[in-house]
Amino acid sequence: MTMLEDRTPAASSPTEWPTAYPRGYAVVDVETTGLARDDRIISAAVYRLDARGEVEDHWYTLVNPERDPGPVWIHGLTSEALEGAPLFRDVAQEFAARLDGRVLVAHNAVFDWQMIAREYARAKREAPVRQRLCTIALAKELALPLPNHKLESLAAHFGVVQRRAHHALDDARVLAEAFRPSLRAAAAGGVRLPLHECRPLTEWQDRPAPRLGQHSGGSDGPRPTSWRPARKRPACPYPNPGRYEDGKRLKQGMRIAFSGDTSVERELLEDRATEAGLHVATSLSRLTSLLVTNDPDSGTSKVVKARQFGTPVVDEAAFGQLLRDVEPAAPR
Repeated sequence: MTMLEDRTPAASSPTEWPTAYPRGYAVVDVETTGLARDDRIISAAVYRLDARGEVEDHWYTLVNPERDPGPVWIHGLTSEALEGAPLFRDVAQEFAARLDGRVLVAHNAVFDWQMIAREYARAKREAPVRQRLCTIALAKELALPLPNHKLESLAAHFGVVQRRAHHALDDARVLAEAFRPSLRAAAAGGVRLPLHECRPLTEWQDRPAPRLGQHSGGSDGPRPTSWRPARKRPACPYPNPGRYEDGKRLKQGMRIAFSGDTSVERELLEDRATEAGLHVATSLSRLTSLLVTNDPDSGTSKVVKARQFGTPVVDEAAFGQLLRDVEPAAPR
């Protein structure tokens, strides 16, 4: 099922506007079969906004994932509902037209981008997205007084009413309505938008997945090959404040190193750290603020150096909790 709604009238917006801001945005939400790198998109929605955040149109589609739909109790999409839906390759061109030339905006944007990029890689195509903007990162830049960084909290702050949580179209609508005042506040305050490069995948191969109606929890079959993005991380804009102290918050500019296997793919963890304002280091030195590893007793070179230098060590779960509340760097 695909739905498209025509352009809606734009409301008036401030006359002063930063010339460096993007010329258009695509507010996106995708629902998926799960969170792993071989999970699939089952529905997608895009609200196209102009340079000042006014809605131009919106689009929504179901997607047949050709496998078990995953947590139906969250997204409500059953195998029966998805069976007659188009495959991703069938909607890829229309989806691309919605994204083309715009900044992709999403709540926890790195996740939505990774899911979209993988689907395009499977279809042997490339999504026409060059930059993304995470509304969590923007809320932090604006220092919004939120109790947490859930979409419902951002919506409540701006008085946006959510009608159907975890439905891609409604989530995208809510985010678009909350993004508009966020964008205006940033423009009025001269805030630099937290834009990040979207790196396309250069290769992809899935492991065999359960078909629709089959259980997806098995571990049989070959593991998916690792994907390699064409990547070059921008320099961290914040100075290194020193080592992480147990019981305290991470602070923007801290140097973070990773070692060993992680349950969430390494690239996703690194992107989350970068978007939080941390410096992702490929090696460990005396300047490293924190080492993230699930096996602190291993003999990897980073773990050995961490012991030698007295570098603090946390596991992946603890790091995920710390990422939720990173202390802003002091102004230069």
